[in-house]
Amino acid sequence: MRAVRLQAPGGLDKLIPGDIEPRAPGPGEIQVAVKASSLNFHDYAVVTGMIPSADGRIPLSDGAGTVTAVGDGVSEFAVGDGVLSYFFPHWPDGGPTRARLGGVPGDNADGFASQTVTMPAGAFSRMPTNLNFAEAATLGCAGLTAWRAVMEETHLKPGDWVLVQGSGGVSLFALQLARMIGCRVIATSSSDDKLARLGELGAQALINYKTTPGWGNKVLELTGGHGADLVVEVGGSGTVAQSVRAVAFDGCISMIGVLTGISGEVPTAELFQKNARIHGITVGSQQHQSAMIQAVEANGLKPVIDSHYPLEELADAFRHQESQRHFGKICVDIG
Repeated sequence: MRAVRLQAPGGLDKLIPGDIEPRAPGPGEIQVAVKASSLNFHDYAVVTGMIPSADGRIPLSDGAGTVTAVGDGVSEFAVGDGVLSYFFPHWPDGGPTRARLGGVPGDNADGFASQTVTMPAGAFSRMPTNLNFAEAATLGCAGLTAWRAVMEETHLKPGDWVLVQGSGGVSLFALQLARMIGCRVIATSSSDDKLARLGELGAQALINYKTTPGWGNKVLELTGGHGADLVVEVGGSGTVAQSVRAVAFDGCISMIGVLTGISGEVPTAELFQKNARIHGITVGSQQHQSAMIQAVEANGLKPVIDSHYPLEELADAFRHQESQRHFGKICVDIG
C-alpha cells in the first residue's frame, strides 16, 4: 500500500511517498481503508517542522474510510462500516487534561497519509450518514474546533452576534454553525472576492480588514455598540487587540489559531472592563464529536471544500494551503 512519510527535520520537500506493509488488527483494533483526509494548520506545522515529530512519521490528523478488518473484542464496528478519526483518541469526555490531549494522529503517532491504517477501535467514531468521505474528513479537527467554540463553550442565542476571521476551515464551519442556530455573523477577510462568498454562506456583515484596519470599531458600529457575543479568533497576536475591541460585554473570544504570531500584547484593561473572557480551544472531545455528527445529519450541513489532491501530491496540497488562496478545506483523496 502507498503512504507518505516525513523525513526529519521536516519541510515540504521531505514528504516522501513509498510503499509500506499493512498490519492485521490485534485485540481491540480495526483496520481501515482510508479514503480521504483534509489539511489543517496543525498538519502544516508538523510537516514544516514547527512541531517536531519522529523521523518517518506518517502525517495528517484527519481520516475517513471503511473498516476492512476487526480484531478480537471489537463490537462497536463491523467490516464495511464508515468511520471518522478522532483528533484526540484519549479524550472521551469531560474537560481537557494533559493526558487526554495526547496521541494526536500525524503528530504523536502515525496519521492518515496512508491507504490503510490499523489503530485501536477507540480512535474512531461513526461517519455522518449524509456526507461522503472527503466531506467527513474535514470534521475531525476544523469542524470539531468550530463546534466546541460555537456550541459547547458559549451560550449563544438566536440573534446573537458572532465574528469569524477569514475563510479557513474553522471560520467557515463557525459561520455555518452560527447561522444554523440563528445567530448573526460578521466576517472579515482581506479579499473582496472571498467576502462576497462569505456573504453567500450567510454572513450578514462583511469587513475588509486591509481597508478597515480598525475593524474592532467597525464591529461595534455594525452591532449598534453591542459588539460580538463570540469572536472566533484564528489570527493570534496580530488580531487579538481588535478582537478585544470588538467583543461584547460578557462576551467570549475563542482563541483557536496563531496565524499571525504566538505572542503579543492584550489590552487587558478593556478586556476586564467588558467582563469578557479569552478561552483557549484545541479541537474537542469524543463526546463533542458525537454531538456534532448528530447536528450535521439533522441539519444537512455540508462542509465547504476548496480542492482535492491525490495522496502522491500531498506536498503540492500543502503548497496550496501555504499560498492562502484557498476558500474552505483542502482535501486529500487517498483510497
